[in-house]
Amino acid sequence: MNEAQQVLRKVFGYESFRAPQQEIIEAVLSNRDCFVLMPTGAGKSICYQIPALIRPGIAIIVSPLISLMKDQVDALRLNGVAAECYNSSLSQTEARRVLKGLDEGNVDLLYVAPERLMMTEFQDRLRHLPIALFAIDEAHCVSQWGHDFRPEYVQLGRLRPLFKEVPFIALTATADKQTREDVLLRLNLQDPAVFVSGFDRPNIRYTVVEKAQPLSQLEVFLRERPDEPGIVYCLSRKRVDAVADHLRRRGISAQAYHAGYGADERTRVQDAFQRDDVQVVVATVAFGMGIDKPNVRFVVHYDLPKNMEGYYQETGRAGRDGLPAEALLLFGAGDIMTARRLIEASDNPTQKAIELKKLTAMVEYAEAQTCRRRIILRYFGEHTTKPCMNCDICLVAPDSYDATDDVKKALMAVYELKQRFGLGYVVDMLRGSKSARIMESYHDSLSSYGSGKHLSGDEWASIIRQLIQRGLLIQDAENYGILKLTPETKPVLRDGVQVFLAKPRVKVETPKTKKGKKSKAKGDLSDRDDALFQELRALRRQIADREKVPAYVVFSDETLRQMAILKPRTRAELLKVSGVGEKKADRYGSEFLLGIQQS
Repeated sequence: MNEAQQVLRKVFGYESFRAPQQEIIEAVLSNRDCFVLMPTGAGKSICYQIPALIRPGIAIIVSPLISLMKDQVDALRLNGVAAECYNSSLSQTEARRVLKGLDEGNVDLLYVAPERLMMTEFQDRLRHLPIALFAIDEAHCVSQWGHDFRPEYVQLGRLRPLFKEVPFIALTATADKQTREDVLLRLNLQDPAVFVSGFDRPNIRYTVVEKAQPLSQLEVFLRERPDEPGIVYCLSRKRVDAVADHLRRRGISAQAYHAGYGADERTRVQDAFQRDDVQVVVATVAFGMGIDKPNVRFVVHYDLPKNMEGYYQETGRAGRDGLPAEALLLFGAGDIMTARRLIEASDNPTQKAIELKKLTAMVEYAEAQTCRRRIILRYFGEHTTKPCMNCDICLVAPDSYDATDDVKKALMAVYELKQRFGLGYVVDMLRGSKSARIMESYHDSLSSYGSGKHLSGDEWASIIRQLIQRGLLIQDAENYGILKLTPETKPVLRDGVQVFLAKPRVKVETPKTKKGKKSKAKGDLSDRDDALFQELRALRRQIADREKVPAYVVFSDETLRQMAILKPRTRAELLKVSGVGEKKADRYGSEFLLGIQQS
């Protein structure tokens, strides 16, 4: 067993590396720059934490969020690692203590924000210290092609020539080919070893449902998961507050989180979620990279995300422990225009063009009638022909029907309205609405008026979106979203070509067992083992409250599941459980062994 494997076993409690962790660690130990792209939850942190513990000197970890630094440091300390963070949240006394620890060589890993790292005074201090490595986490923030571009990250490229003998490792879970190339260029990485381990998260089930009374759809989804923690993402602060208020009124443990709240309130909500005191956090993407909670069982997007990178990263916050998790997207006709308005608010034309292109890809995903995972993987440059069998399309193929008559009605309505109105107005026309706008325009005299009363507004919206996807209609996003006919329209209207469409999906399907839905965390545990698992979770909660740390920092759900199955009776047996290192065995082992013995 080499030194890296010994550290993995002794400190982190794992028997073996996941691919390609060992290769990355060996590259860093040989003093080579690295670029690492690994899915969320695949173990990126290990790739720099182990070299940091083996190489002499201090490892500098660049991290974008204070909350994320704190969680990482707390977890490392419980594993017996000398870790600190240095950021604006520290008091003057705490800051002096950290700097003294650096000077005296008592710190192995230091987490720091990019703004602090780029201060001349701080760099001068580092140049007089032995530096083991620089790790730049969330490296996609360096690139304007990345979905979360941060100008302060761009300056990090100036570090490479200042520390020529120190290896740099850049890590991210989300970057397409263009973003990856831009990161390498901007960080000035020297002949880097590039590791792209894939984007697939097979434990996540992807589902897209058309919006129809979305608050009710969301409530149904959550009530099927009463004890499971999850995140609901909305595009606006106003929507976040409205959704959270509704859920609380309906008796669901939910809290709102967005940048409009003060730092103290945001910290309170995040801490409560980390401790499992709150089941659901309803948030904007401000509730982002700081989420290091492995047992999130679901992520719901109440609104269409602006890009695939954001969607992929946000859904990746579910199931970081490798257990089954769900990603639900509620998609409505108005979502596209809402997302586009947010993008159009930018005063950077280059960035605006990039984001509009990314929005188009996101819409194509939401409207697709083929395997969703294949679409995600293809976007990031991976190609597979096999269905994933863990998305809504693969599990339940869309029902189709001969929609030729309905399609003709929709196309004729667009034609009679002289291609000057958007989706909502066309639907109102087909449904025979008596709105003032229709009456004042005398559109009630057109032959298309009221021709679609047999279908609901949601059904017509679904039909029109599918026609846009098929190329029979164009939605002119630059001109208020008006609908226009295409050359593909003629064969349908004049030549009688049949059109088959998918029936709208507006119901959130939930697999059931005879006794109801099985807990995602329970997985394949027997009833007896699950009872012990729940007892161990309660014990973990008591310890976490006592030590004022998130429950998962003590042990993950997956580690508790293995304890419930293996039922270790001695410290030696406990150390064989994945995720139990020597320090944690010393610190918590007797309590968990007693809990298992008394079960």
